[in-house]
Parts: sequence; structure tokens; C-alpha cells
Amino acid sequence: MFNDRGFPMPSLLSRYATPFTTGLFLISLISGIALFFHVGTTAFREMHEWLSMVLFLPFVLHVWKNWRPFLAYFKRLPMALSLAICLIAGLVFAWPAITGDTSSASSNPAFAMVNIVAAATPAEVAPLLGKSNADIVTALKEAGFTTVDPSKPLSEIATASGKDTMELMATLTALKAK
Repeated sequence: MFNDRGFPMPSLLSRYATPFTTGLFLISLISGIALFFHVGTTAFREMHEWLSMVLFLPFVLHVWKNWRPFLAYFKRLPMALSLAICLIAGLVFAWPAITGDTSSASSNPAFAMVNIVAAATPAEVAPLLGKSNADIVTALKEAGFTTVDPSKPLSEIATASGKDTMELMATLTALKAK
């Protein structure tokens, strides 16, 4: 079997390109809606990310199979207009991260809170966890944070220890659970 440009395409790929594109798109759609409404986040996040990546292959096969009709879209205004609108919409959402402006109301409040906590010293965070400053310092040292200066912000402690701020947050979260 050949695609519209005359390139050979195995019939197995030809038969399954569009059905797999459809199935994986539906998974991406449903999991994306669940994530948007914060329903089953732990169940859907990894599924959404990985299967959306897998969607790439059947999408490419689908485009290959329908190459000529696909190219025809680029000769008309709706494709250019749609792509421009999608690009602008994507930039609107990405702009705070691109520019480093996390004060925007659209930025993730959980990440904003992590940044607030990471800017605090162990002594400032200790009351939030129901622990003493010494408890925080000890827990960080036990978790492998090598440069623990109680007068420094947590983010600096993580960086100076060659670790990620999220690792530090995980250590503090585990300490709170004790």
C-alpha cells in the first residue's frame, strides 16, 4: 500500500495509524480533563504524560498516510489562522515561566508556595512543621544535605549541598509526618 505521495506504507501501519491516533487522543483528552479538574491526579498524571508522548508515533503515521490532504490544508487560511491562535494561546500560558514572572495569578499556587518556603530559613519553617530549628537541621544533615547553615534560606542549603530544592521539600514533608 502507498500513501498519497506514492511512498510505500505497510498495510498494518496504514490500517492502525488513525485508530491508534484516535484512541490515544481520547486517553489524552479524558486524562487531561481529569487533571484540569484535579480528579484522580495521581492516577492520571503519569498516564497523561507518557501516553501523550506515545501519541506522537501514530500521529506521524496518520500524517504520512494522509500527506496530500494534509498539505492541502496549508493552502487555505483556516490552517494558518488556527496555528497562529494555538501558538498565541500556548504563549499566554507559558509566558510567566518564560519571563520568570511567577507573581501572575495563572502560576501554579503549589509551586509558588514551595518557592516561599524555600526562601525561608530552617528556623522560620520549623513552627510550620511543629519542630524545632535543631530538628530541621538534624533531619537535613541525616538526609545528606552537607552544607546546613541555619541562617541560610532552604534553597541555598539545597544548592550548596548539590541537591534539588524538591529533595529538600521531600525531606521536610517526611519530617512533618513523624
